[in-house]
Amino acid sequence: MLPLPLVDLWLPAAAAALFGLLLGSFLNVCTIRWPQDQSVVTPRSRCPGCSREIAWYDNVPVLSWILLRGRCRACGEGISVQYPLVELATGLIWGGSVVALGPEWEALRGAIFLTLLLGIAVSDARFYIIPDQFSVGGAAIGLALAFLPGGLTWLQALLGAVTGFLLLWFVAWAGEKAFRKEAMGGGDIKMMAMLGAFLGIPGVLLTLFLGSLLGAVIFGPISMKTGKLVPFGIFLALGGAATYVVGDALVAWYMEWAFGPA
Repeated sequence: MLPLPLVDLWLPAAAAALFGLLLGSFLNVCTIRWPQDQSVVTPRSRCPGCSREIAWYDNVPVLSWILLRGRCRACGEGISVQYPLVELATGLIWGGSVVALGPEWEALRGAIFLTLLLGIAVSDARFYIIPDQFSVGGAAIGLALAFLPGGLTWLQALLGAVTGFLLLWFVAWAGEKAFRKEAMGGGDIKMMAMLGAFLGIPGVLLTLFLGSLLGAVIFGPISMKTGKLVPFGIFLALGGAATYVVGDALVAWYMEWAFGPA
């Protein structure tokens, strides 16, 4: 028989992972429909090729895609690998949060935050749009979750949201003045408010630094060669996730590297 503490950890983790898989299926719908101003309630999911409604047994997260070999049962049209990947990632986020943090309120807060970041990254990669449902709605969720035990206080969350919004708004304003064209989308600015509501002011600063660094290194050369805009939301999402998961360790490492052991 497994020790009780291990059972207490893995049973809720498995339940959280299963919930995450189901949520990931809905997240796929949100990332496709919200950027196009479509309802996520109706119509039901359909095949992009033959427009036939997808039966519930063909919509089981990850498993259905594998069994159908990534194709529609009716017409054989290919179904994007995005669907199982997002479902699997969301399941890992929710299960991993419980494993890392235990069955605590912070695990719920972390899982919601990382799920929002995943949704933003997928939407921005596909449509160059960050839906308000993720950014503004996410900021409201972050502020509400700050009233739960642990994590940020509501004041830290509020100040983080305001700082994130104003900081990126100023960067966008200064960039527009300098280059005489829009330098940053409004979705990125509202996203920073959401990030601040979950991470606070220090997290906003680290996220902006990491997001800018990743964007410059990964997409900067592509943007210079092709002229494509940088989907900054993707890199802010990566920076925000890194800040939440290993931000304290990164800061500690930098302080030791810059100023020596304490």
